[in-house]
Amino acid sequence: MRGRATLGRVDRVETRELECFVAVAEELHFGRAAERLGIAQPPLSRTIARLERRLGVRLFERTSRRVELTPAGSVFLTESRRALDAMDTAVHRARRAAGRQRLVVATRPGTGPGLMARTVRAYERLPGAVPVDVVFTHDQVGALRSGAADVGLMCGTHDLDGMTAVELAEEPSVALLPPDHRLAGRPAVTFAEVAREDAYREHCPADTLDRIVELVSLGRLIVVVGASAVDRIGTAVVAVPVSDAPATRLVLAWPDGGPHPARTSFVRAAEEAAAGRRHLDRAS
Repeated sequence: MRGRATLGRVDRVETRELECFVAVAEELHFGRAAERLGIAQPPLSRTIARLERRLGVRLFERTSRRVELTPAGSVFLTESRRALDAMDTAVHRARRAAGRQRLVVATRPGTGPGLMARTVRAYERLPGAVPVDVVFTHDQVGALRSGAADVGLMCGTHDLDGMTAVELAEEPSVALLPPDHRLAGRPAVTFAEVAREDAYREHCPADTLDRIVELVSLGRLIVVVGASAVDRIGTAVVAVPVSDAPATRLVLAWPDGGPHPARTSFVRAAEEAAAGRRHLDRAS
């Protein structure tokens, strides 16, 4: 019996081996992958070689100049990511189940700050409300998929497959520009005018709003964001309305699944907070 049990473990891939493989597959460079993992390159190379022997397939094509995934490696990368995500989800949910019930909300720094504050305050006034933890992350969808968060407030441009989402608000779009930029004194600009600038980036960097403002003020970045950021940018940059850019949609999203009373109450509080804000805007 012991011999058969040992043989049954020969083809079992360890989590650390998957992490090493994914790092190399994403970096396509053993040196950078080793640095990312915090290990030396020779042990990493041995781990990948051992993994290939165990699987009986070649995962990478290696030359002196580059590293590329084989077709088998591409398939294994997809499945490895799924396996690691599933492990992370199991750990997060087990830890959450063992502790005191809390509601974890994921949001990116600077995303709808006023709406988030109003929603949390409104929810906490409800009977039976549980403590709310707000987690600031640039990967709200990843936090939801892994089980690290229960609900996320985000711009409605993400892949929300397997999730439920409700739209809370729309914000007009503004371009963040250095004060001395030639477009900074205009009452409005077009999207085409902004997109022609060398410093324009289609997507915001995965950084804090303070850092984004700093890059804009230095002339190294121009980006279009939702108007809710205007209250927090100070005087270092100028926000100019973009007349023909689509409005930024703020949505609340959560994974499909079973009932979650605290989350249901939080979503209702968010919808009421957003509706109240729209009423005030129309009244003013």
